[in-house]
Amino acid sequence: MHHSQGERIAKWLSRAGVSSRRSAERLLAEGRVRLNNTLVTHPATFVTKGDIVQVNGIVVDEPERTRLWRYHKPPGIVTTHRDPEGRPTVFEKLPAGMPRVVSVGRLDLNSEGLLLLTNDGALARQLELP
Repeated sequence: MHHSQGERIAKWLSRAGVSSRRSAERLLAEGRVRLNNTLVTHPATFVTKGDIVQVNGIVVDEPERTRLWRYHKPPGIVTTHRDPEGRPTVFEKLPAGMPRVVSVGRLDLNSEGLLLLTNDGALARQLELP
């Protein structure tokens, strides 16, 4: 959700594909993020159109518009970004060049079928609600 003053920087960084929102908060806490050349450490700082955001000195492009993809999940892969058991994941099977995406819900390891993916975590949560 956009605030009248823009969007929280941690969410903005997540939507820009830099990292997850939690990882973005760590980047901020570590002093690795600048907004219009000013060091930012608080995740509630707002970014507005035209602001320049840098992470580790590198300018970050503005996030893509919200998108939704459909993916046919075959059996035998898990719906998670990292599997502690080392099993193949849906996200490892995506084409190169895809932005960072999250799944809308999940399918079990042995299930197969339609899985929706989006680059907007808030949309994923909204679609998961009954």
